[in-house]
Amino acid sequence: MKRFFLLMLWAALPLTAPAQVFDHTHAAWGVLLEKHVVLIDGGKSSQARYAGFAQDRAALKTYLGILSKVSVQEFAGWSKPQQMAFLINAYNAYTIEKILTRYPDIRSIWDFGKLFGNPFKDRFFRLLGREFSLDMIEHDTLRKPGAYNEPRVHFAVNCASVGCPMLREEPYVAVRLDTQLEEQTQRFLADRSRNRYNAATNTLEVSEIFKWFGEDWTSGYRGFDSKGEAMRSLAQFFAKYANLLADAPDHRQAIAGHKAAIRHLEYDWTLNDSRK
Repeated sequence: MKRFFLLMLWAALPLTAPAQVFDHTHAAWGVLLEKHVVLIDGGKSSQARYAGFAQDRAALKTYLGILSKVSVQEFAGWSKPQQMAFLINAYNAYTIEKILTRYPDIRSIWDFGKLFGNPFKDRFFRLLGREFSLDMIEHDTLRKPGAYNEPRVHFAVNCASVGCPMLREEPYVAVRLDTQLEEQTQRFLADRSRNRYNAATNTLEVSEIFKWFGEDWTSGYRGFDSKGEAMRSLAQFFAKYANLLADAPDHRQAIAGHKAAIRHLEYDWTLNDSRK
């Protein structure tokens, strides 16, 4: 009788294994970033050890496989910070994978081509149940009007280029996402090779990111300036971080008072490779 009961109990068990819970700490990605991201310029920028990533490509592909298994339904059930962390990490990890398909014979991500083979438009991976591209992550999802309203993602996604905001040395995670995005913002703005005040011309020389995506800081951005007012312009945004963009008090006052003209620096698309 006991044996019969056990057989009946076994027969009642589900035949399929339970769905694996997604790791929102992105620990597997974190191991790779810790090993292969090199901080430079006092932590304001970074380089990637692509040779190291190449050696650990199997681990990278395993992580990408985990990302690709997430369904639209599962994604929809997450909080917005969880969704954003997932998308940012996916963008950065798939960019690394794209570079590795040609490494070491590559000097810029644009070596893939701009018209044909465009690395940002090429749907070279699956995400959320369909073929996806890097542009679809950034522009169609993260920047989708009304979705997240968070322009600081531009300081988090990394396009494998010197001119791009740095590849962070750890994964983005929902529980610390706001703190991480703010730190990325401050790091980027403090990097004088990409954002700086020119006293000779009273000009704020900033990255072309602010030219390409300037509307993201004026379209529903929920950030607040130094006076606690909702941001409506890039000038307000720069004013909030005037102390990072200049050293002298009068230069900072010019930025904070919206009295500095804005000029965009040429973007450096050289591969952000570390040979160390």
